[in-house]
Amino acid sequence: MMNRLRQTMIRCAAQKEKALACFLTAGYPTPAKLLSLVSAVEKGGADIIELGMPFSDPMADGPVIQHSSHVALKQGVTLDWILSQVRLIRHRSEIPIVLMGYLNPIIAYGAEKFFSTAALAGVDGIILPELPLEEQDRYAGLIKANKLANILLVTPTTLPARISVIDKRSSGFLYCVSTAGVTGSRKNSIDTRYIKEVKSSARKNPVLVGFGIRTAEDARRAVHDADGVIVGSALIELIGKGKSFTVVESFVRRIKEGMQPR
Repeated sequence: MMNRLRQTMIRCAAQKEKALACFLTAGYPTPAKLLSLVSAVEKGGADIIELGMPFSDPMADGPVIQHSSHVALKQGVTLDWILSQVRLIRHRSEIPIVLMGYLNPIIAYGAEKFFSTAALAGVDGIILPELPLEEQDRYAGLIKANKLANILLVTPTTLPARISVIDKRSSGFLYCVSTAGVTGSRKNSIDTRYIKEVKSSARKNPVLVGFGIRTAEDARRAVHDADGVIVGSALIELIGKGKSFTVVESFVRRIKEGMQPR
């Protein structure tokens, strides 16, 4: 699978560079700002864009991203609109795009239609956080047939043997959830021992750490053993405060530069 996501991870590894994925809720704070936000985070050094597909009951998301989803839905954001925006992004950028979301909207849209339309629009990967390993076969064939990365998650409660199995079933990268909670929440510091355990159990995919990465220091600690990080709630908070695209770009640049080897 040599789509844009795979190529980016190979490039980062070859250059001994840590990868940065930035999460944006599609349509937040307004639909009109999405393309400019994508441009800002890419200019700041993001290697991957993770687009959140708003849903009314996002079980894996904390209050910040829940709020952003609610605002986006009130403004009429739909899967069709999100895919249309991906097509527009593709006119100006080859940055990998991963969609993260929940099954209900996809089922309502039609799973076969959704994955094929997403691939044609220029999507590179899919994250479905509510779908357990045992249910992956329901959609894995469609995802693979459309040459999309099927990015699976592990958590602090996932046993090493299961991490290994999930890694084998995942593609693109392995999403290492840093805390046994929702996005944006982290009561304790980054558990480097847990990340090291995930990295040692994952033999197929690079490991990116998400949930609770808020600062360059958080990112630096996470990538001591991992291959990159995913920044979501902290970025959405900044956007929600009405900060300029320049400020967003600078925030992303601090994270990207702060976690690179010195």
